[in-house]
Amino acid sequence: MPASLAPEAAVACLCTCPDAATAQRIARTLVEERLAACVNLLPGVSSVYRWQGAVEQADEVLLLAKTARDRLDALTARVVALHPYELPEVVAVDITGGLPEYLAWIAGETRTGAVD
Repeated sequence: MPASLAPEAAVACLCTCPDAATAQRIARTLVEERLAACVNLLPGVSSVYRWQGAVEQADEVLLLAKTARDRLDALTARVVALHPYELPEVVAVDITGGLPEYLAWIAGETRTGAVD
């Protein structure tokens, strides 16, 4: 049985990407490096935001990464290193509940030193 993870120790991290190729590359890297247990790629996101004094609009791909809270800093640093945006969106939301076995799976898949 994988290590357990209290609900408050799990986070869902959101990150927008400029295109599918970038999103796929970042998602795969986060999972391969055990920084996220799972990353969903949600295409078709239309973002409206203020950037450098102007209102902008862009079509993006949203990443939804599930990870353990103690891996969030490393995940954030890796996203920043891989991302083409000057200021990438990295926003974490606490997971306050969920299927206990799924939360345990997140914990197990993001454990450093885990063996495949």
